[in-house]
Amino acid sequence: MYTCLLAKYETKTFLIIIIIKLIVVAITADRNVVQNEAEKNLKYKSLCIEIQRMWKLKCTIIPAIIGATGIVTRSLRKNLEAVPGNHSIDSLQKTALLGTSHIIRKVLQCEA
Repeated sequence: MYTCLLAKYETKTFLIIIIIKLIVVAITADRNVVQNEAEKNLKYKSLCIEIQRMWKLKCTIIPAIIGATGIVTRSLRKNLEAVPGNHSIDSLQKTALLGTSHIIRKVLQCEA
């Protein structure tokens, strides 16, 4: 004799929210840091609007602009908090400064 057990499954609806974060990283001249951040926001705003329109997803722009000698904007700390993970402004400044010194060394060696 066989017995049939019927199990009732509850249907659950899951709401999945996908947020696209456009992370813009740039190393620029020291006098252009604030101007460059505003420029990047304007430049990528249209892409963000297009993503929202086409795929119906939330989109945010996260600029991370650092000067060639390590100068940062006031909003960099807030912007880096929006990116998952552990990020240090000190290490970003160090990387920018080492890259700048590498470029200067190469240029001076070529001219000598």
